[in-house]
Amino acid sequence: MPRADLNDLMAFLAVARQRSFTRAAAQLGVSQSALSQTLRGLEARLGLRLLTRTTRSVAPTEAGERLLHAAGPRLDEIDAELAALSELRDKPAGTIRITAAEHAARTVLWPTLEKLLPGYPDIKVEIVIESGLTDIVAERYDAGVRSGEMVAKDMVAVRIGPDMRMAVVGAPSYFAKRPRPKTPRDLTAHTCINLRLPTHGGLYAWEFEKGGRELRVRVEGQLVFNATAAMLDAALAGFGLAYLPEDDVRAHLADERLVRVLADWCPPFPGYHLYYPSRRQPTPAFALLVDALRYRGSAQAVRKT
Repeated sequence: MPRADLNDLMAFLAVARQRSFTRAAAQLGVSQSALSQTLRGLEARLGLRLLTRTTRSVAPTEAGERLLHAAGPRLDEIDAELAALSELRDKPAGTIRITAAEHAARTVLWPTLEKLLPGYPDIKVEIVIESGLTDIVAERYDAGVRSGEMVAKDMVAVRIGPDMRMAVVGAPSYFAKRPRPKTPRDLTAHTCINLRLPTHGGLYAWEFEKGGRELRVRVEGQLVFNATAAMLDAALAGFGLAYLPEDDVRAHLADERLVRVLADWCPPFPGYHLYYPSRRQPTPAFALLVDALRYRGSAQAVRKT
């Protein structure tokens, strides 16, 4: 294949995957007009229309979908093998893209990266904060971070944090006018601070468990956020009850700025895991990061089947 055709094919894959000339151009480091001209040239040489363009969207045609599914995985494999050649260098190098929830990025990923990266200046890490579940293969991430019970199947999962607990909390000023809930169902009579999940667009249902009994409660309130830091601020200000990671509220419970309820309904659950495709060829940089993140407790890496 001529080099020009290969470059044009890579440009097509970027547009087809991003469904946007703007995002694809930014990814490739070219102008939108140059990218559009490249795609028109490829379509002319093939004698086929590969993309359907409107003023608001870009989508592959039937021929484009066929090319995307046939060529995409093969070029990804070539990229992975070329990246793996970096092991011949003196130091690990390359870019690692990870998707993680806000809390995981702040409490697990960043403390490790802060210690690791100064010694490896050729390693670049991109962390994309996403609260919902993400298809890391389709979105071309190297790995994702989620709690152990949410890790996708057919992935290698490496535990990178201890067990976690959630906590239902409210400010003393909030409870000054309201009784404390005794069971999760009592929350329906309370003002609560909601979290919106971007993947599905819905509100997160609070999860509880006691004596083998599991409950999911959908709560109501004036405020909805898509980040836990804002939920914590609202709870501290007395705007309602919030359902947050225990380590985020521990200091505020100690100084009595927050009051915890329903603690017996919030048992520990599997902590954060780094997960990635089992068929992925790890680069030296990625292997180094995985080892640095690995939780040194009793849990070991597991392969989901």
